[in-house]
Amino acid sequence: QVQLVESGGGLVQAGGSLRLSCAASGRTASSYAMGWFRQAPGKEREFVAALTWSGRSTYYADSVKGRFTISKDNANNTVYLQMNSLKPEDTAVYYCAADPYTGPARPTTYDYWGQGTQVTVSS
Repeated sequence: QVQLVESGGGLVQAGGSLRLSCAASGRTASSYAMGWFRQAPGKEREFVAALTWSGRSTYYADSVKGRFTISKDNANNTVYLQMNSLKPEDTAVYYCAADPYTGPARPTTYDYWGQGTQVTVSS
């Protein structure tokens, strides 16, 4: 079992940057692949980025490639989403999620979710 808490959201102008954090805790906090998702007003939740348990592989939605970077700090059981060159269309609630899979493949089954953090990008 793992608990996830996101932080780092806020208001930023187009072209600016933000770094989101997701702190994981619990008995098996280090035994998950991690992902970031987002949901904009009136839209469905969409995949943003993912990181395998080993940290050797990353995956990104086409809309954020070259602008966003997912990473983790094993010492703190924290995953990050560095967001650069932000656009108004990036405005959404961002969610951290954990997949209890420790293999090398792309994570697909996220059993645990954080509460979300709001990111607003003004034009």
